[in-house]
Formats: sequence, structure tokens, C-alpha cells
Amino acid sequence: MKTPFKWDNYSDQPALLTDKVYKKRMRKKELPSLLTTVATALVTLPLSIVMMPFIKRREINSQTFFSMGVDFERNPKEAHQFIEELGVKHILVRCKLWEMQKLPELLSFLQNHKDKTVTLKILQDREHIEDLILLEKDLHTIFTTLQEYVTYFEIGSTINRAKWGFFSVKEYLGFFQVAYTLKQQHFQNIKLLGSGVIDFEFHFTAHTLFNLCKCRYDATAALLYVDRRGAPENTQLGFSLMDKIALLSTMVWLSPKTKQRLHITETNWPLSNTAPYAPTSEHECVSEQHYCDYMLRYHFLTFASQQVDSISWHQLIARGYGLVDTKDGLRKREAFQAYTFMVKTFQTAQFLRLDIKREYYILQIWVDEQLIQIHWSLKNTTLKNENYFDAYDKLGKPITREIIKIGSAPVYLFITKAQPQHINCV
Repeated sequence: MKTPFKWDNYSDQPALLTDKVYKKRMRKKELPSLLTTVATALVTLPLSIVMMPFIKRREINSQTFFSMGVDFERNPKEAHQFIEELGVKHILVRCKLWEMQKLPELLSFLQNHKDKTVTLKILQDREHIEDLILLEKDLHTIFTTLQEYVTYFEIGSTINRAKWGFFSVKEYLGFFQVAYTLKQQHFQNIKLLGSGVIDFEFHFTAHTLFNLCKCRYDATAALLYVDRRGAPENTQLGFSLMDKIALLSTMVWLSPKTKQRLHITETNWPLSNTAPYAPTSEHECVSEQHYCDYMLRYHFLTFASQQVDSISWHQLIARGYGLVDTKDGLRKREAFQAYTFMVKTFQTAQFLRLDIKREYYILQIWVDEQLIQIHWSLKNTTLKNENYFDAYDKLGKPITREIIKIGSAPVYLFITKAQPQHINCV
């Protein structure tokens, strides 16, 4: 990665692009593509919104739904142990095109996780965006070396942020076309994820899904962060997390450029008092408790949509946003235990329904011939602990007290006997 671009090792992302003259020049150069993005969105977004009620749920495989982002260079031995503890069968690993010399190390890491479904997120730099011959050469090397161990190759990431190297969707489509051509000619068995738009900026997504390019995605990837809105149930322009998923799924459904598969390949909440490791300002940061609660509720709501094939939590070990803190050695945050219990509970889960009434949420799933309900509320309330269910807190610890507190932290109810149609709060 060369000047004016620079990688920030604290937050694991490019540093802000401070050369304003360069940014202005590049955006002016890509103005035709930006206008095409706007025009495409003006046509396809209203149509997608109208069609949202007609999108059908799909049966999602709960075993590969939960995916964990892992840095193959960061404490690889401990990371392997943590992955096994979490029980995830799907991991996401990053590969930086400007660090091709680390490919043998990455290969060794993937060989140690060959029993997992693996998504490899290939991160771009400006050199590979501008030099497509170099890109073809390095992608050929990556595909040749890693295809045996990788289920999905995600081509490019965060394409709507200039600091990541792209200044237009046109540039991204040209970048992806190189990977697609390689697949068609030499690697027909690999699967390519594309789009890579971050946040609720679906006008860029529209252009990646509706265009005249010849390339196609084997599935659509999105970095669907909602951290700037606080809780996952909060709305942006009237759209909740589930509304955003429904709209995105409808766009995928309508698009001639992708198979009907959707993966959220990055999301998290930044943690308070971790600067400069937090990837955003302190204003967006949350406590470890809320980080844990929001993480669980994001997964529950997304699973309830039955429209997302996997969520890759970003990530396992990271000071500013990971399940494991690196400040003093390696400390498992409470979110680690909560994630482990969630994955264990959902191993063979089938979605039944999601009930929402007065900001009180009840997710119902069917697991191994047993009904499980997950309760949380945006307003603190209570629930009587009845003899026809066993209650557990978000960490998987039994709740034995007579009155159960229902609030931000989800509570699991394992139904053991026939129960009334509704479980009433007190």
C-alpha cells in the first residue's frame, strides 16, 4: 500500500485519506460513474422497495450461518483454540494484495482449519486497482494456492470508501471482472462473492447489482454495519436492521448479476475507551455489556429474516472491537461466552417465528425436537419463571429466581412441557 494510502495497524483498516487534492481529482475523473450510480439507484431502489413484501424467506443452514472473522497473523495458536471453543464451523480470513509475501503463512493457517467453511476476503490497494495485469497475476497465484481450502473468495471490500482505494463502482466492476474472467477460464469451481458495499448506502449496491458488465457473483456480500445508529433495532431513514436486510435481499432477488445468496461479511460495534484501536470515534463506541447484547440481537434478528446465509463477526481477537481483548495478554470478553452459547444453542436450529409487540421481542426456534424462545425488550420489564421452561441468561447460566428481568440482554427459555399460548410479562 503506497502513499497517499496508508494502513492503520491499530484499527485494521486504511487510515483516513488526507490528500484532499488527490481525492478531488480522482472523484472528478470518476464523475460519469458516480452519475450512473445515482441514475441506477433512482430506478432500482424504488422498484426494490415496492417488491419487498414479495420476497420469500429461505431455509438458512444454522451451522454455517455463524461465521467468525479471524486475523491469521494474530496469535494463530490461541486463535485456533478459541475457534474450537466457540464452536463455529465458518470463518472469514483477510488477504491483503499488497502483502503477497505472506501467502505461505496464510496457507498454513488455512490448512489448520481445513474442516471449516472459509470465506477469504481479498483486500485491494490502489496499485492493483490501477494495474489489472498485476491484479490478474496475484489473483491467479491466490486461487491456485488456496482454492482447496477456501469456500468463497470475496473480491474487494468496502468499495464505497475512498480510503480503501476505489473511487467509483466502475473501478470496482473492472476489478471484479478480472477475478471473474480468471474463474471462467481457469478456476470454474471457485465461488466469488461481490459487491462489498459498507453501511446502508444501497445506491452503490444498486450499481454493483444492475449494470451492463458481463461478470456475475456467486453470492452477494455486504458489510452491513448499524453501529452508528446504536442498538440494532434502531432505524435509519425509517429502516430497521430487518428492513435493510429485506431491501437488500429484494435487490439480490431482482438482480440478473448474482445468485440468490446473501452474506454479511463484516459487522460489529466499537468498544469504549479503546482508542486508537476502535475503528470509529468514541461517539459510536459502546460498553462491553452493550457490545455483547447488540451482537446477540443482531444475529437473532438476522437469523429471523431467513434471508442471510451467514454473518461474519469482525472479529475474534482485537483490542477495539473483538471478542478477545489484547490489552493485557488475551482476555475473553463476556461476548465470547455469549457467542459460544448462542452457537451451541443454534447448531441445528429451525426458525419458527419472531413476535414483536410494544418493543418486546420473542424469537422462537425449533432445536432437536424442542421449542426454544429467546426474549429481550427495549424497555425493562419482568417475566415470571414458570415450571414449564428452563431459563438461561445470555451467557448460558441457569436463572433460578422467581422473577426474570427482561431487557437489553436476551434470555433463553427452553420449553420443557406444554405451555400456554403466550408467556406473559408481569
